[in-house]
Parts: sequence; structure tokens; C-alpha cells
Amino acid sequence: MGWRRENFYLYGAVEPATGDSFFYEFSHLDGSCFQLFLNHFSQQFPDNLNLLQLDNGSFHKSLTLDWPDNILPIFQPAHSPELNPIERLWEHFKQFLRWETCTNLAQLRQKLTEILNSTPESVIASICGWDYINTALLSASS
Repeated sequence: MGWRRENFYLYGAVEPATGDSFFYEFSHLDGSCFQLFLNHFSQQFPDNLNLLQLDNGSFHKSLTLDWPDNILPIFQPAHSPELNPIERLWEHFKQFLRWETCTNLAQLRQKLTEILNSTPESVIASICGWDYINTALLSASS
């Protein structure tokens, strides 16, 4: 008899210059859930053209994805998570969870929610807003 594992996936996007962020929890890491994330993200920022930097995960490149008009995907080179600003934020969040002992998924979810809600935009910007990314964003907007 194998171990029964429960999990959830936190999808997210950050604006490196301002620290504005968007997170949504899903049950799976797949194309269907990613489509829902894109739809929610698009609705949250309807008046913006959102550049979404992504790794080359198969669910990011699913042929069935219907990209909203206000989201433009930018695929980073393979095996280079260090280029994606949100990867630094995931590492930051993991520091707070490192010594936590959660006996069930609900406790982990609650702790993660507390971390998300208590992280100011200024902290997110300081973690994700590398100089070269902010320079590229400013160049693209002018």
C-alpha cells in the first residue's frame, strides 16, 4: 500500500517594478488549471497588457490554451529558473515554511495564506525587481 499524498499548487505572477502580485490556488499543475489561472489573471488586470514570463513546462505550452488578448507569454530559455523573477519569491516564501510542522494540508494552506497576506508589495519588488529586469521593463514601456 502506497502513501496517500495530498497537495495543492499555487500559481502566481508578479510585477517586478512595483511588487503587485496575483496568486491563485489549484488542485493540479496542468493545462486546464493553467487556463483558469490565465483567465483569472486577465480579469484581474483587464486594462493592462501583461507580459507573463514562463518556463517551458508542457502545461505552459499546451496547444489547447486560449491566451487572453491582454496576456503575452514570454518563454525563458530551458533550465534557467534564475531568470524568472517569481522563482526568487517562491524561495523567499519557502524560508518561512522551512521549519513549520503542518499535520495536514489545511494547516499548510493557512500558513501560506498568512505569508502571502503579510508580504508587502515593497518586499516583493525588492525580491523580484532585479536591475536588469526593471531596466528592460522601462525600456519596453517608452
